[in-house]
Order: sequence, then structure tokens, then C-alpha cells
Amino acid sequence: MAVQAVPTKGNLMNTKRSLSLAKKGYELLDRKRNILIREMMTLIDHANAIQSRIDDAYAEAYIALQTANIRNGFCEDISQAVPVEDGLRLDFRSVMGVEIPILTMDEQEHHNYLHYGMRTNNSAVDKAYILFTKVKELTVELAEIENSVYRLADSIKKTQKRANALKNIMIPRFDETVRFITDALDEKDREEFSRLKVIKRTKLKAEESEE
Repeated sequence: MAVQAVPTKGNLMNTKRSLSLAKKGYELLDRKRNILIREMMTLIDHANAIQSRIDDAYAEAYIALQTANIRNGFCEDISQAVPVEDGLRLDFRSVMGVEIPILTMDEQEHHNYLHYGMRTNNSAVDKAYILFTKVKELTVELAEIENSVYRLADSIKKTQKRANALKNIMIPRFDETVRFITDALDEKDREEFSRLKVIKRTKLKAEESEE
């Protein structure tokens, strides 16, 4: 159903301008959506790879911990010597206006050496510590990727919604309005042309009668 706008040349120009902007807006949103989808799919592939590495790292780390418990006794007291991780830093990068998190672990001194006494422990404890440190680093990396995927998916959903509104509602509405005004103006021009022809014919008859 055509929008019943006042059929004037001014309204026709304004509606055509709005239609052009709506089409450009849709093209930009569609391009943004495609870029975000490609970015998200890349991250999903990366996340799957990281998850596989984490699974392997956890399995290896728990085996090392079991070995350390057997060879050195339960390591609960030793674990208390390891400081709580407080070197995690959060930054952001932008992908088509979407803020993507970047998680990094500060290269502080306590990352580079063992925190427990080495005289009363053995290499099995060292191996377990190193492997669980690797698990921690991979977990940070996975958390960054999963949060990025969530943010991208949310933005893709919103972008798709806006693009659909333009494609299925606004652009057809402007198209109908342009057709309605154009048809009305054409009809008005035809009526004006017919009226002028009648006036001209009447004038010619009047001139012939006078002769």
C-alpha cells in the first residue's frame, strides 16, 4: 500500500533522497555484517584450536600433579607458595565499531621462577607447576576469544536487524511513495495537457467563428 504523501515535486525529491540514503545504509550494514561474520568465524576456528590445546594441557598437567603427589607427597602446602595471579590486563581493539577485548598477562618477575623451596621438592613438582602455568595462559587466551565471539555475535544480530528493517520496511516504503507521487504528478500533467488542448481547441473555434 502506497504511503499517501502529498504529491509535490518537493516531496518527490525528498523521498528519492531518503530512498538513496536507505539503500546506501543497507549496503554499509550488509558490508559490516559480512566483515563481522568473517572475523567471528576466524575466532571460532581459533577458539576450537585453543580448546583442544587446553584439553591436552589439562590432561598432561593433572598427570604431572598426580606424579608429583606420589613422588613428593601431597602438594597442597607447596601450592600456597604460588602467588595469586594479579598481572592480567584488559585492553580493546575495534572491529567495525565493535570493541573486542585483548587480555594480556604482565611479564612480572614472579612468572619466571619457581616460588617454593627446591631443596625439599623434585622435578615432578616443577613439571606440574610449569604445565599448570601453561594451562593458565591458554585459559586467558580462550577467555579473550570467547568474549570476542560473544560481542561479535551480538553486534551481528543487531546489524542484521537494522539491515532487515531497511531492506524489508524502509526501502519498500520509500519505493512505494516515489511511485505514488510520480504517478500522481504524471496524472496531473496529463490532466493539465488535456485541459490546455481543450482551451486551445475552443480558442481556435472562437477565432474561426469571428472570421
